[in-house]
Amino acid sequence: MRRTKIVATIGPACDDHDTLVRMVEAGMDVARLNFAHGTPEEKAETAARLRTAADRAGRQVALLQDLPGPKLRIGALRDGVAELKPGDRVTIVAGSEEDGDARRMSVAWEGLAGALRPDDVFYLSDGTVRLKVEAVRDREVDAVVELGGAVSSRQGLNIPGELASLPAVQEEDLELLRFGEAMGVDMVALSFVRGADDVDAVRRHTRLPLIAKIEKPQAVDNAEAIVHAADCVMVARGDLGIELRIEEVPLVQKRIIALAGALARPVITATQMLDSMVTSSRPTRAEVTDVANAILDGTDALMLSQETAVGAYPVEAVAMMASIARTTEPELPYQDWNEERVRRLERRDQDPAYTIAYNACAAARQLELAALVVPTLSGRSARIVSAHRPQVPIYALSPGRETVRRCALMWGVEAARMRRHEVTEELIADAVERVVELGWVQPGERVGITAGLPSGRPGTTSLFQVQRV
Repeated sequence: MRRTKIVATIGPACDDHDTLVRMVEAGMDVARLNFAHGTPEEKAETAARLRTAADRAGRQVALLQDLPGPKLRIGALRDGVAELKPGDRVTIVAGSEEDGDARRMSVAWEGLAGALRPDDVFYLSDGTVRLKVEAVRDREVDAVVELGGAVSSRQGLNIPGELASLPAVQEEDLELLRFGEAMGVDMVALSFVRGADDVDAVRRHTRLPLIAKIEKPQAVDNAEAIVHAADCVMVARGDLGIELRIEEVPLVQKRIIALAGALARPVITATQMLDSMVTSSRPTRAEVTDVANAILDGTDALMLSQETAVGAYPVEAVAMMASIARTTEPELPYQDWNEERVRRLERRDQDPAYTIAYNACAAARQLELAALVVPTLSGRSARIVSAHRPQVPIYALSPGRETVRRCALMWGVEAARMRRHEVTEELIADAVERVVELGWVQPGERVGITAGLPSGRPGTTSLFQVQRV
């Protein structure tokens, strides 16, 4: 059983039914819908195809809505793409949505001109194109190209440093959030989070799990508070590598993964993991090592972006990532993680669920249990057990379809539905019967089961039982 989860971005290269089925079969656990591109209506159509494809493949796949966030983006370009060469001069028009070209581009944010000064540097095309400001005039910024390249419509514009006047939560994002809820997404990613307040501001508008993307220097500085506030975090290395010195990114990645693990929050490592597979059927050795190292560091999930959205080999990219995970996971330091994490931050809360999780993992090792069975209403119990990294599979059972799908992001967790129970003894008996019925556990094997008293209430895990099925 592969424990590390795979998030794949859905785009033009893979949004047909047959390709989606093959991606699910290859190992896609979570499908990312990037709302920075395309229309909401197109995303709803893709979501419907994904649900059908998952049913056909016989697997649960969660839908992740990725909101654009307060990111600056250039407007549409007349030919879709503009080629900028070193020495070219470009004017950026703030507060405009006019179509642009290689000489004149628009940005919707009116505050752009006030945020830049002569000799400031900013970037286009995910940091590959660098421009230097020559002059600022009212709502226009004149710049010269220092590093050239191709720029496409709606690509991001990055200004290193903090833009205090840029709103943390935009009304456009809230509208997209409401649309996503209506179409049935399972979780929401928040772009360009700067502090815990950004997460809390969105939390007031939804009950969906929130994924905070760490891609700003301010987010790195406020990482612990953000991880506490969010349900999950993502190390979004693309913009992070523009905003920070690129050589700092690997260390930030390791720190965020460790912090999320200590706080029992799932963490996704993202961006350019198998980037050469956009055009090649095989990744580079360095990319394979990058993926393996993220797994060894303790990431819960790995994300594919361009590789599946616009790449020539979307199915092969998912299959390769799954293969790397299966090969790497036997070398994981399970026992060390289990003992280390029980000593860390959230233990200060003296929550019995953490003690149950720790002892369940220790029992699984010492008693050679076949699995840990975790009935859960909200998914919280499964998340905490997952954070302790047991060597055996974690089987989460929940009456809620949404909870089952959200478990798709949790390391080592396989989830399915079962009926709700008000009596703990009935819950345990039905859980044992259900994992045998699903073929997850064979008769005669021993499993560990967590439960809560009283049954039927979230957040009451306080019991662990070993049983032969």
